[in-house]
Amino acid sequence: VQLQASGGGLVQPGGSLRLSCAASGFTFRSYSMAWQRQAPGKGPEWIATISASTRTIYDDSVKGRFTISRDNAKNTLYLQVNNLKYEDTAVYYCVRVGTSDRGQGTQVTVSS
Repeated sequence: VQLQASGGGLVQPGGSLRLSCAASGFTFRSYSMAWQRQAPGKGPEWIATISASTRTIYDDSVKGRFTISRDNAKNTLYLQVNNLKYEDTAVYYCVRVGTSDRGQGTQVTVSS
């Protein structure tokens, strides 16, 4: 199993990014997928989940600002992050729900 996140970067407060996660080694369309983030010195924080049937659920801290989506034809998970805040600074990871699979993350830094 491979989960490779990309799309992070340095952005000013209020800015936007689109994170991607390329998945391989399993039947992507059959699994719920999620995004987690981990800020320096803190534990992992769940952000959002999308089911195999594309039902979505979000943590309150990102609801209305972040959108999780998936493209099963491309085996890719997305996270559109808008109106970024300083406290969104973290490494963002994609996770295969129900397993311990968490790939290499992508750094998002919000700074002026």
